[in-house]
Amino acid sequence: MIERKRGIYDGRNKSSAYKDLVWTVATSFDTQVDMAQQTQHTLNTIQDNLLELGSDKSQIVSAQVYIANMNDKPVMDEIWKAWLGSNPEHWPQRACLGVNLEGDVLIEVTVTAVRTQ
Repeated sequence: MIERKRGIYDGRNKSSAYKDLVWTVATSFDTQVDMAQQTQHTLNTIQDNLLELGSDKSQIVSAQVYIANMNDKPVMDEIWKAWLGSNPEHWPQRACLGVNLEGDVLIEVTVTAVRTQ
């Protein structure tokens, strides 16, 4: 059975889980701040969403990072690395793409993780 967690937008959920896999997506709740703050907000939401479905950031196996300006990638990378920590056993496969994002959104992240509970 698929478990779904509602988000704030119609027509889509913030997270889903099936058996031992979890999928989630997030952007920053505050789009008036810079890339560093939007990245931190987004990653914190990813962690909260994963915890809600019995996983956590150490269980992410795949991540896609969408950023509005590829010149901001080094800023995002530093926050990403600090958020994940130094243990390479917790580092997922990751792709980073430059895309057009809506409004003042600078970053969107989607991940697949393994459920631990």
